[in-house]
Amino acid sequence: MGAVSPASDRPGQGAGENERAPGRAARRRARRLPPPLPQRDGLDAVRWQAPPGTPPGAAALEALRERFPALADPAATALRERFDAGEIVDRTGRAWSADDPLRAGDELWFHRELRSEHVPEVDLRILHRDEHLLVLDKPHDMATMPRGAHILASALVRLRRETGIESLVPLHRLDRRTAGVLAFGIRPEERSAYQQLFARGEVHKEYEARVLPADSATLPRVTGETCTMRDHLVKRRGELTAQVLDAAPNAETVLEVVQAQADDALVLRLRPRTGRTHQLRVQLASRGAPILGRTSTGRGSDRSRPRRSGRRVCRCSCWHDASPSSTRSPGPSGTSPAPRCSATPDPGLVP
Repeated sequence: MGAVSPASDRPGQGAGENERAPGRAARRRARRLPPPLPQRDGLDAVRWQAPPGTPPGAAALEALRERFPALADPAATALRERFDAGEIVDRTGRAWSADDPLRAGDELWFHRELRSEHVPEVDLRILHRDEHLLVLDKPHDMATMPRGAHILASALVRLRRETGIESLVPLHRLDRRTAGVLAFGIRPEERSAYQQLFARGEVHKEYEARVLPADSATLPRVTGETCTMRDHLVKRRGELTAQVLDAAPNAETVLEVVQAQADDALVLRLRPRTGRTHQLRVQLASRGAPILGRTSTGRGSDRSRPRRSGRRVCRCSCWHDASPSSTRSPGPSGTSPAPRCSATPDPGLVP
């Protein structure tokens, strides 16, 4: 596996004709002050900026409680006590008083109080690590980012705590129920360049999944056959399920039948060309072939099957010529080629 190393002492710049000035995002990051509060348990402090239209003279405590009602939960430490203890600070680290008047643009920083959470004992298999990238073979049922009921058990928080790398940030996301290759950036000044590779579609992803098509399913069933699924998918905020609408396609996946099994199940290779929320599960379920054991994907998605019936992501590779023949390829501007990462599929998931 190729390593990633800087092209010069300053990431993003090289000598001679390869020398480039930092982009706007890099210049903005360079101007930022460091956070006034350090990480706690692998979590960054929450930053809230009073929006335009904030009533003149509004008390800091009341404004913060209105924006974050959970801070008034009876099980939480009283918010006034947290102000009195100096836990709520401004951009420079100065403690706010509960009754300090707030103006539009003022910043309040604080740490969230965490509920009790079960963190499964799962070994994190690191596929690649250098001074630029950390690549994880993420297991099933692990959130990428801390959210909702999955905070300390998320991949980001667990890796920060286990490695001590506070700057670690995921460069893309995998759904909680999806296992596979998940890449994290280590150096903040390189993060935007790597994320742009994903945004431009220059990172090619390949998944395998096991489905049991209904008789009416509109999918190929013969080994080696392919098709392209194109749909318009919508996932509205606050809703668990995504929907397929009759509109111009915004989601595209190339499908190939890898194996037709004796129990009528199919093993599929899936190459998404877009990255909509729950894209693979929704597209398959809407065609009468839900991934076995998956739920919350819309109509026809719930079959009573074991949950661990999908297969791990097999490859997550970066290249610019759309050819997987090379194991190394150009990385973000000013860096040497990014590695091609492979995860060995779990043999227990697909017979």
